[in-house]
Amino acid sequence: MTPEIERIFQEIKNIHGEHSIERVEEMLRLNRKQRHPLQAGAKWIMPGISQLPWHDPYGHPEIAPVVRAFEANHATIKRELQEAWTGRSEEFSDYEHYLSRQADWQALYLFRDGAPVLPSADIVPTAFKVLDEYAVQTEKICPLLESHFSTLLPGASISPHCDLWNFSINLHLAVDIPEGCGITVAGETRQWEEGSCLLFDYSFEHEAWNKGTRPRTALLVDLWHPETTIPERAALVQVITEIRRLMG
Repeated sequence: MTPEIERIFQEIKNIHGEHSIERVEEMLRLNRKQRHPLQAGAKWIMPGISQLPWHDPYGHPEIAPVVRAFEANHATIKRELQEAWTGRSEEFSDYEHYLSRQADWQALYLFRDGAPVLPSADIVPTAFKVLDEYAVQTEKICPLLESHFSTLLPGASISPHCDLWNFSINLHLAVDIPEGCGITVAGETRQWEEGSCLLFDYSFEHEAWNKGTRPRTALLVDLWHPETTIPERAALVQVITEIRRLMG
């Protein structure tokens, strides 16, 4: 650890207690071999978090209100998304995953770089409002990551990969789902059901595809994993921000 990271950690310990971020410190020390084989491609695995690829969207009291709010507003969210897709297509961009960029995977961002993407409030107001009220203001969203409409064009696929870490969790609201679409996480394949949410740990290897005849859109939200604590979240934001700064 750098002196700056050690300083950050000590400040958090002074507030929350000497043992409050032990798991974060252990994460930085752990060897990559000390993890589930299907998480081998992830950069960081924080110990003590359940090795559970798929989660019940209603199974966590912290996350369930977010799920209910998005599902309750699905019809309006879908209508506004379709209007944006047909009338304001220039607002969508090739999705830039940390591993690659895909032209057949389009994104419209609602939250990025630690803050809401304010122009989206005019483009997709209902989704923006629900996200802000239930995830941003409540600090359930992981500010290190993002929320966006994820549109896979017909024939597109996302190759098997692990995302960066296990201390956040990925919520999908199925907005507009044609036949022939699916997602596999840790070897288990599921389909999106329009108007409902899926929740999974994307540190496990996963892939997705659209074999249908029209675009597939889900609204993705990166939330804190409910098994992380407030001091751990504070430490993770600061340490990952510092690591990113050092890496340029």
